[in-house]
Amino acid sequence: MRSRGKVSSEEITGFLDRGTAVTGELQFSGTLRIDGNFHGSIATDDVLTVGEHADVHADIRVGEIEIHGRVSGNIQAARRIEIRATGRVSADIRTPVLVIEDGGTFDGRSRMCEDREVGTEVEGSQVKFEGVDEAN
Repeated sequence: MRSRGKVSSEEITGFLDRGTAVTGELQFSGTLRIDGNFHGSIATDDVLTVGEHADVHADIRVGEIEIHGRVSGNIQAARRIEIRATGRVSADIRTPVLVIEDGGTFDGRSRMCEDREVGTEVEGSQVKFEGVDEAN
């Protein structure tokens, strides 16, 4: 992240506080901090911070993510994923840079790739199954 420490309140452009529960698709610009519960999908080219009290169940595509709380789903970060000491991640991740602090946990699969590779499989791609009759 920018300062390699906690994101300051001046840098945050959006905030979901403790006690909030949101379900759906979330797209934003800037830096968003989630401290509540979120279920769905999140997409940005910018920065997502998952606060210590957050519980996020989502498919996440971001520029960067800093995780202090709980995240489950899939995470793709074009630049960086940081799992802080209080972070608990149960997800498949794809990123060029992965940092896990002492105490942080990660359960899943990781794929380290160059930033230009992240996201190329999902956007504009179609899944094809050989031997499957698509007419049925």
